[in-house]
Amino acid sequence: MPPEIRSVISEMSNHTLLGRLSGLHQMMSDLLQALPEPAVRTTTHPALAPPAWYFGRAVYLETYWLREVIQGDAGMTARVREIFTPGALPEQEQWRRLPPREHLINWALELWDENLTRLANPRQLPQHPLREGDRHLHILLQEGGRLYEQMLMAMTERRLLADTPYQCRTPLTATAPQPDMTGVSQGHYRIGARDDPAAYDNEQPAQIIRLSSFQIDRRPVTNAHYLAFMQAGGYSESGFWEAPARIPEQPHPRHWRQDNHGGWYGVGLNGASDLIGSDPVMGVSQYEAQAYARWLDSLAGPFAGAVLQHEYQWEAAVRIQAIEYQGRVWEWCANPFHPYSDYLPSGYGEGRTGDFDQQLTSLRGASLHTQPSLRRISFRNRAPARANWLFAGFRLVYPPIAIGSGHA
Repeated sequence: MPPEIRSVISEMSNHTLLGRLSGLHQMMSDLLQALPEPAVRTTTHPALAPPAWYFGRAVYLETYWLREVIQGDAGMTARVREIFTPGALPEQEQWRRLPPREHLINWALELWDENLTRLANPRQLPQHPLREGDRHLHILLQEGGRLYEQMLMAMTERRLLADTPYQCRTPLTATAPQPDMTGVSQGHYRIGARDDPAAYDNEQPAQIIRLSSFQIDRRPVTNAHYLAFMQAGGYSESGFWEAPARIPEQPHPRHWRQDNHGGWYGVGLNGASDLIGSDPVMGVSQYEAQAYARWLDSLAGPFAGAVLQHEYQWEAAVRIQAIEYQGRVWEWCANPFHPYSDYLPSGYGEGRTGDFDQQLTSLRGASLHTQPSLRRISFRNRAPARANWLFAGFRLVYPPIAIGSGHA
């Protein structure tokens, strides 16, 4: 490709990514503006920070990558590093130091405007490895996108605490699960990112792995199927749970509530609404997903051997288009979050995956609230297995169909 054409394509890509970044800035500031002042600086869940902290960290990270890493200027980031770096101070102290909402937003808008001006004039930026393939822009979009989704989680928790009365118009009805699987043949499959400037270090290097044959659900488990598990006593049957401590206090998905007639409805960012039976269940932990799998396995027949998917199975099935990458919910996997073979950590502190040793579980896919910059097959999410506050559901896999078997 001639250099002049390559330059034009690069400028077009830069313009598109900057437009997305500007849009993300607007969405994040709109979220914060929509909250009353006390809610901005307080948390409603022990595992989540206040919305203002996620917002401020997004501003900090963007400025860190652009000014400190690429331009060699740590003047701005050094001033707020203790507040917006996890673990630099006790959480409560970081939250106590958060400025009032208007001050925080004005600070963000000023920095964001200046950052966008610098990014829009790439010839004025110093040469840096992170600028190759616009990698720096992908980093800014992804870090902001992850924090935006965490802001939405915190705001959803606030909605759940509001306890506003609601009456279901069309109550959710349980539906017995029906087999709807597709097969993946034994073989070698690629996982991980290859030559992708957007990829995190934990997505690399690309691997060729060997998988045995398996069947996998075409879609994540639905609300109607999960209600069938609940009505079958899934939360009270100890045999479906590895340990009593893993049974949640609330015997239902975190985002579900019941009206005064016993009908189940959901609570989301916009408040209460009817649950749609065919939508994927959301707001469950990995423990709940595993319990559902054991219940389904107990039904035998086509469901015998049901277990949670391994993240390699998910990625292989998506790559060969055996299943669709719909991105409605994050999908719990059976395996711990781990480094790939020959993993090479990023050379930058904020770019390095530092939680491989925290006993986290992998999730794949994306939720309705996940930004486009994070929607790729190789992206790996992770969380504690108990985390039912995520926008997460699950999908199951099964042994391959035996020759001569009568079911599909």
